[in-house]
Amino acid sequence: NEADSERLAGMAADMGYEITKEPENADFIVVNTCAIREHAELKALSTIGQYKHIKNKNPELVIAVCGCMVTQEHRVNDIKFKYPYVDFIFGTSSIHRMPQLLWDKLDKGKRIYCPEETEYLVAEGIPVVRESSYKAWLSVMYGCNNFCSYCIVPYVRGRERSRRKEDILEEFKQLVAAGYKDITLLGQNVNSYGKDNDDGCDFADLLKLLCQVEGDYKIHFMTSHPKDATEKLIDVMAEESSLSSFSDFCAILFIFIYSQIICFISLVSFSVSEVT
Repeated sequence: NEADSERLAGMAADMGYEITKEPENADFIVVNTCAIREHAELKALSTIGQYKHIKNKNPELVIAVCGCMVTQEHRVNDIKFKYPYVDFIFGTSSIHRMPQLLWDKLDKGKRIYCPEETEYLVAEGIPVVRESSYKAWLSVMYGCNNFCSYCIVPYVRGRERSRRKEDILEEFKQLVAAGYKDITLLGQNVNSYGKDNDDGCDFADLLKLLCQVEGDYKIHFMTSHPKDATEKLIDVMAEESSLSSFSDFCAILFIFIYSQIICFISLVSFSVSEVT
């Protein structure tokens, strides 16, 4: 979500907006939401509610809500009927359309509902305003094909789509040249990178390709599904000094252990309910 917010800020900056920390001074507010826990959704709705009095004072203010939460039909209906001052919404597959949606709102004056596209795309060339001068997010893929019982991601982020290695490499070089030292590769399941591409480049190959770039940096990655962690990937993590291998390997182990605990709890709960 932080990476998405930086892209939203980049597009807004390209349209002439400047970031302000005071909502009262804003002409355009975007609430980027999360749906991984119900608490996150309730917090987002609370934040949206706090902007009602600002909209009353400044009717020209445009308020948009985007992200995972508004890919769910019941939350879209909540915003439609309970938050009438929200001007438009758009889902995770429509982030690149934010400038057009904003223009349509300003031009026609009607509320716009674009919770999700019929087809998920990999949009390139989106401008980014990064919050840090040393730490950067770099998306390598989007979506997930693992429908885990405890996770909503495949339903709100779509199926796996990998970026082209050439586009990733070019953005990585730009980050290194700009002086970023801590670069995190992002994906709902980075270990599955490349399975939907036809160039034969998997995640281990991508890491080796990026590590060939000269510079002073460390590469992290998240998130990883343990079932897709290969021996080839472990070997690359051990070989390449630019990879923050230990912490990311621990993350893989943590996710594996966590998933097993959740499965065990689910089985125990099922057994108890059956006995009852």
